[in-house]
Formats: sequence, C-alpha cells, structure tokens
Amino acid sequence: MERLNSKLYVENCFIMKENERLRKKAELLNQENQQLLVQLKQKLSKANKNPNGSNNDNNVSSSSSASGQS
Repeated sequence: MERLNSKLYVENCFIMKENERLRKKAELLNQENQQLLVQLKQKLSKANKNPNGSNNDNNVSSSSSASGQS
C-alpha cells in the first residue's frame, strides 16, 4: 500500500509540473494572440481610413472573378 502511495505521489508531482508548464505556455500564447489582435485591429482601422487601399482589394477580386467567368 505504501509503495502504491509513493508511486501515485511521484505521478502526481509529475502531473503538477506538466500542468504548470502548460499553464505558462497557454499564458504566452494568450499574450501573443492579444498582440496579434491589436495589430489586426490597427490594420483594419488604417484600411477603413484609407478607402483607396480597400478599393484596390475589391478591384482585384472583381477582376479575378470576371476573368473566371470568361
């Protein structure tokens, strides 16, 4: 019984360390996602302020779909 408890204790310690490692990794990924979201919002904001850039994107997609219809 004591041997089983020792084995379970060691396994539990390993799981707790792995859990902490994964928690830190998740936190870093969350921070990275937040930074990317801020960058995306900035780009979208700039695109909305500059209608010429967004019109060029629309023209490209329109011309590519028109050429696909020919």
